[in-house]
Amino acid sequence: PSRGFPDFHLRAPAASMAEPESGSTTEVSESEEDEERRGEESTSNAAQDVEPGGSAATRQQAEPQEASASQVQSSSPEENEGDTCTICFESWTTAGEHRLSALRCGHLFGYTCIHRWLKAQGSAAKCPQCNKKAKRSDIVLLYAPKLRALDNSEQESLKKSLEQEQSLRRKAELESAQYKLKLQVVTTKYGHAQQELALIAQTGRSSAPSSTSSSSSASLPFSLSQRVDGSRAAQYSFSKAVLVSQAGGCRVLAYCDPLSCLLASQPSPHSTLVPGCGVKKLSVVNMKTSQYVPIHSKQIRGLSFNTRNDSLLLSAALDNTIKLTSLLTNTVVQTYNAGKPVWSCCWCLDNSNYIYAGLSNGSVLLYDTRDTSTHVQELLPACSRCPVASLCYVPRAASTSFPCGGLIAGSLEGGCFWEQVNEATYRPHVLPLENAGCIDIQVEAESRHCLVTYRPGRSNPFLRCVLMSLTRSPQQDSSQLPSCSCSPVQTFSGGSSCKLLTKNAVFKSPAGSGTLVCAGDEASNSTMIWDAGSGSLLQKLPADLPVLDINPFYVNGEHFLATLTEKMLKLYKWE
Repeated sequence: PSRGFPDFHLRAPAASMAEPESGSTTEVSESEEDEERRGEESTSNAAQDVEPGGSAATRQQAEPQEASASQVQSSSPEENEGDTCTICFESWTTAGEHRLSALRCGHLFGYTCIHRWLKAQGSAAKCPQCNKKAKRSDIVLLYAPKLRALDNSEQESLKKSLEQEQSLRRKAELESAQYKLKLQVVTTKYGHAQQELALIAQTGRSSAPSSTSSSSSASLPFSLSQRVDGSRAAQYSFSKAVLVSQAGGCRVLAYCDPLSCLLASQPSPHSTLVPGCGVKKLSVVNMKTSQYVPIHSKQIRGLSFNTRNDSLLLSAALDNTIKLTSLLTNTVVQTYNAGKPVWSCCWCLDNSNYIYAGLSNGSVLLYDTRDTSTHVQELLPACSRCPVASLCYVPRAASTSFPCGGLIAGSLEGGCFWEQVNEATYRPHVLPLENAGCIDIQVEAESRHCLVTYRPGRSNPFLRCVLMSLTRSPQQDSSQLPSCSCSPVQTFSGGSSCKLLTKNAVFKSPAGSGTLVCAGDEASNSTMIWDAGSGSLLQKLPADLPVLDINPFYVNGEHFLATLTEKMLKLYKWE
């Protein structure tokens, strides 16, 4: 009898709000009325039996029951909104006729309620909550013992606003990089204008007296403009041409700072006696070739020096090997067999004990010069299997936009930046480059820019050199790692022909401010030099054959630019 009171209060609202059958009115059945009448009688009898001096156990039983009944009555519909059917306002079940079900729009109902609802509306049936078209075949039974949904709408809105802010930040960083280049151009022009004014003032003080004829004074500005233009137009002028190989076959170029000599790869000049390929030394002090150093048995594809100034040359060739050669003794001191043709190589600028080799299958091998047996790690590409045509290392720097160090590997299908987390861990970041036509990637470490060269294709019929700014997104939380990317800053166009995999250069201008971009143009057999800030073409240095490699260097307080063709090496001096 003590359970009659709360059961009555729990059933009464449910009976009054029950969904009627189609075409009938809401009525309470006689059996339910009898049960309610019996519940009231049992409640009154129980109340009469409890005397004021009754036992404590009886009172303790009645108090929790009344409290539970009051809690059920006080529970708001909003709290039970996720557990009840929106048609009959009763809780759905995990089995039976009123089990949990859903429509295609995603709203949840009891099966019998939504089935009767759609049947009553016929062909014009709609969802009771969103009014989307629905039919009885759209009803799906859900097997969930307890259904609860976490409200993350605020979190999603914060994520969207964060993505918008990141996009705006990247756009602002790109604009900032463009404005920095423009500022360098304006600063250079301002310095030239100051020099011009100083020259005019100096010439005015040393000019003739005021009695000078008007004709001579009229000719003064013209002569001044000629002198000013001559002093301002600093550029590369031809210095010397050296024949490296009469038969051709030269490929790559490198400069050894401790020995002040240039190295150009070439086939052996005495193939019958000493077959294979090697390098020829060219002293930049007297501008004469000294000797040939044999190294590999097949064509050399890459040359590189480290930052220790120990005259140790790293070379990569198609004979499946990379070698370390001491230029002090002109002997090979270490050989590594990569197992596949090696297309490129470079040193780790943060730790000179490590070297990298780009293979023909798209992978990059990491070697430790202290381990003479084999490679210590292999960096596998995600999907591309094209040969790694270019390798360049970006050293760590105190930069807000790109502080990390790592390796940029470029192939014909794009590029990937392998961020060096520590000595044994590398994290790949696919760079947003074009899917085809990338023949070379070079890095200017100080300004954190890279130069990407694309050969002519269907969409772009001309050679293009794109100067890109390296960026790194900040880390929001511990679960999301920062990503590295690049964005285009300036584009330079060349000729309509590019059949060879040439190597270009991006470096600081010898004038002291700004950046220069140099690229070989097969269509005109020349070397094109652009100003990275303004994008204007500064010079076009002629050559007899297509330029394959370009290397700037500094010696004895003077700046030089070396260009290599299949046979000739030309030197240009900055004046």
